[in-house]
Amino acid sequence: MVLNETNFFFYLNSLKCFEKNPHVAVGVSGGPDSIALVYLAHRWIKKKQGKLIALIFDHQLRSNSKQESHQVKKNLKELGINSIILKSKINNPIKKNMAQARKNRFVGLINFCKKNNILNLFLGHHFDDNLETFLIRKINGSNFEGLGSIKEISYFDKIQILRPLLNVNKTSIIKFNNKNKLVYLNDPSNQDMNYTRVKVRNFLLDNKYKKMAIKDFISIKKNMHIYKDMIWIAFIDVLIDANSKNIKINMNLLIKFDNLIIEKIILLSLKFFSDQNFKVRSSKINLFINQMKKPDFKIFNLSGILIKKRSKYLIFSKK
Repeated sequence: MVLNETNFFFYLNSLKCFEKNPHVAVGVSGGPDSIALVYLAHRWIKKKQGKLIALIFDHQLRSNSKQESHQVKKNLKELGINSIILKSKINNPIKKNMAQARKNRFVGLINFCKKNNILNLFLGHHFDDNLETFLIRKINGSNFEGLGSIKEISYFDKIQILRPLLNVNKTSIIKFNNKNKLVYLNDPSNQDMNYTRVKVRNFLLDNKYKKMAIKDFISIKKNMHIYKDMIWIAFIDVLIDANSKNIKINMNLLIKFDNLIIEKIILLSLKFFSDQNFKVRSSKINLFINQMKKPDFKIFNLSGILIKKRSKYLIFSKK
């Protein structure tokens, strides 16, 4: 998608997932991606007669991070955008750990939204970010579902997280910023080869490798629905009964599947008793699967859900 006001507005208006006069928070690092996002979101929110607040997070990892945060706030003020600076509550943030810094920032943004009853949080991830995430997960041996990488819309702790630039590449964002004379900062950590993401980003500078990665990534995305349909079909095949108190699964049919499929069926069964944000570690589910396959298996407590063996069936119920 070419980044411009028309395409951006059309995309957001097509989602149909906002309240009347929406209240939106935008995570702003000050880089080109988040500046383009907050600029467009600010113009969109005016037409919707809603409210917008830019959230600048001072991660306190660099000596000049405070100065950078105030510079971003000044730049936003010149654009007529209200902003607030948040600080990490970690007393000694872990240096040289980009993942920890991102986690601290994400938690800070979510907590602000919760405290201020803001339902929508915009983040500036773009196509190149998603491609990098895909490669990092592939290198780390992620399963097929994990290779779907970053989602356009997700939910965390009842906050709706939207990434409107996820189908926009970095080049288009830079062109948009230059055309609209938007001032942005360059994060020096983006050049630090101690970070895996930076190494992957440099790898993708080779156009030959980037084309190969994009082809692979798009293929995975296109076939993701087939994988998800397969999981649901398998789940329905083993499901015997479901009501408000328990789920009954045919254990004999279940154990015929590969462990990865069994894991996803178990996760679907657990989510029946919880909300859509329910999570349980893959390692815990696999521990249960190993126990379930033992002849003397009788009962297992998995994240507050009791799983009992009754003849050839598994019965899931709340503890």
